[in-house]
Amino acid sequence: MNTDWSKAQLLNDLRTEQAGWEALLHEIGEEHMTQPDVAGGWSIKDIIAHLTGWRQRTVQRFGAALHNEPAPPPPWPEQLQDDDEINAWIYAANRDRPLADVLRDSRDVFEQLLETFDAFPEAELRDPARFPWLNAEDVPFSGADFFGHFHEEHEPDMRSWLAKIKQEKQ
Repeated sequence: MNTDWSKAQLLNDLRTEQAGWEALLHEIGEEHMTQPDVAGGWSIKDIIAHLTGWRQRTVQRFGAALHNEPAPPPPWPEQLQDDDEINAWIYAANRDRPLADVLRDSRDVFEQLLETFDAFPEAELRDPARFPWLNAEDVPFSGADFFGHFHEEHEPDMRSWLAKIKQEKQ
């Protein structure tokens, strides 16, 4: 067990990750967020909605655990089991929404995540059995764990696309 870990560090790590995310979005600029073909035809807005959709599920799961309730059903239709189907549903549910709404939802979900973690007693956050869906071998987890999918799957595409649009401006 990592004895240096604390809930305060987790919250700080999450805020640091979110600040990096927000800095990237600021660098991209809202005027570019609806342009297609950042990754597989998706725009930055689509990627934001995708990440938010999965984070909503995470917040719901942690919220249920906080209140010792059963895990809630996912926010998408229950018959969707495959990640590609779920991603397609999230895309379809958000593609016509205004960018401002998608950005607000993203920020709201992040704040809900912080509030939920802050409400947990530290000892519960350290307990690997407390969150069986995480399949974590080394709990306690870090803020980076909640941004891992972004870093692995979406950040490279977003940064590459950003470099391309910057080069086009020159």
